[in-house]
Amino acid sequence: MAYSKRTMVLAGIGIALVASLSYVSFREDPISVDLADVTRGPLEITVNADGTTQVRNLFEVASPIAGTALRSPVEVGDSVKAGQSVVAVVQPISASLLDARARLQAEAALQEALAARNVSEADLKQMQETLSFAQSQLERTTALVNKGVVSVTRLEDDTQRLAVARSAVEAAQARIDMAQGSIDRARASLLEPGETATPTTSCCVEVLSPADGVVLSVSTISERPIAIGAPLVSIGDPNDLELVADVLSNDAVRLQNGALAYVERWGGSGILQARLDRIDPTARTKVSALGIEEQRVDAYFTLISPPDERPGLGDGFSVFLKIVEWRADDVMQVPLSAVFRKNANWAVFVANEGYAELREVKLGHRNAQMVEVQSGLTTGELVVTHPNDAIESGATLIERSQL
Repeated sequence: MAYSKRTMVLAGIGIALVASLSYVSFREDPISVDLADVTRGPLEITVNADGTTQVRNLFEVASPIAGTALRSPVEVGDSVKAGQSVVAVVQPISASLLDARARLQAEAALQEALAARNVSEADLKQMQETLSFAQSQLERTTALVNKGVVSVTRLEDDTQRLAVARSAVEAAQARIDMAQGSIDRARASLLEPGETATPTTSCCVEVLSPADGVVLSVSTISERPIAIGAPLVSIGDPNDLELVADVLSNDAVRLQNGALAYVERWGGSGILQARLDRIDPTARTKVSALGIEEQRVDAYFTLISPPDERPGLGDGFSVFLKIVEWRADDVMQVPLSAVFRKNANWAVFVANEGYAELREVKLGHRNAQMVEVQSGLTTGELVVTHPNDAIESGATLIERSQL
């Protein structure tokens, strides 16, 4: 049976159409993925911590006496000079009011002291009379001894009596002085508030600045009573700042003195630099916001950035630090999101001519974004980031940005 040419052409077209439809129906759709380059460059591992600024050399000025601090002669922000600027004025404490019992006791003590002085004055007069008699008796005995009428022993006895009389006069005078001291003490206890026992040339104690700098805080502006040692003002140089960061103890042991730190979120537009000076040797227990007990320790940093790069940054300001734990300038690296566990090893999917290739890799240091690749990849290759469970070796890939 002979077929026409037109029938054969139509049959061929039909066979081709069926074959193409079969290919399309059995072919897998490509998986859309995000790709990243395997690059070389610097890599840093940092420890992040919140911190605050503080003046390095802070001078807390306290009251040297108990009394009343008069209205502060300085305000926050005033410049002061060491040994010249008056930063506080303290008036000595005045007498307090006495209750009825205390007043009666003080008045009785005064009467007792006055009576003791009267007795001592009477004793002094008696001793003076005895001294006068002993002096005249010695003069008569001396004249008789010179005439040979009495013995030398009599002269020695009279000399001794004169010395004893003189000592008695001195003792009587000392008792008068003691009684006068008791009188002054008793009268002082009877002073009313605002009264003084003796006139004074200066009412107050002026406290001078211990160092050059700026007044950072004033404990009280208005006049108020204070105790000895009460804080008055704090003084320091706001340009000489250090940073204090609160870090976990297991992070602190990996940090070395002199480590570089980047200071962010301090309020300015740029990123400042600081240097680690020291870490406290003792940690403390602190409860986190999640209710977990943590061992934390304070780390202290010196700001390297000059003051003109950090205008407005002062004492007690909040900052965020990234402390460099490890750094290398030439490291092969990929995004941390590209690696995953394959049994006991690490692996990535490499995009090779549109197909996924599973490749095991050996990793090194890592930070929150990138990870060091020590072997398994070469620079310039493309790896799949955030691979999902649908990707397997040999799967067809298409970059999401090309869709």
